[in-house]
Amino acid sequence: EVRLVESGGGLVRAGGSLRLSCAASGFPFDEFFVGWFRQAPGKEREGVAIISSSDGTTYYPESVKGRFTVSSDSAKNMVYLKMDSLKPEDTAVYYCVANEIDKILGGQELQQANYDYWGQGTQVTVSS
Repeated sequence: EVRLVESGGGLVRAGGSLRLSCAASGFPFDEFFVGWFRQAPGKEREGVAIISSSDGTTYYPESVKGRFTVSSDSAKNMVYLKMDSLKPEDTAVYYCVANEIDKILGGQELQQANYDYWGQGTQVTVSS
């Protein structure tokens, strides 16, 4: 059974930093894309950071590029999201996601429909 368990959310002031962690289990970690989506109130889910556990290639939307950094530790089956220079508009529930690399076409790494496995989410709130 695939399990993704997030931790590390909380309240932070604008300009601050936060690191999220995701403990993954139940699948061959090195054969998967893993990463993070978020959903703000009244908005659709948005992919914010994905990493290939196979070769370390990362994917970000323009909205977070240069501020967010995704990483993974295959030895521990962990995924991390370091968020710097946080803005109030980064406030959202952040979800850890995973899916097999072979199931995701090139250029579609940040599309939520491509991810079969989701954690329960962790709240991040950025105050102004």
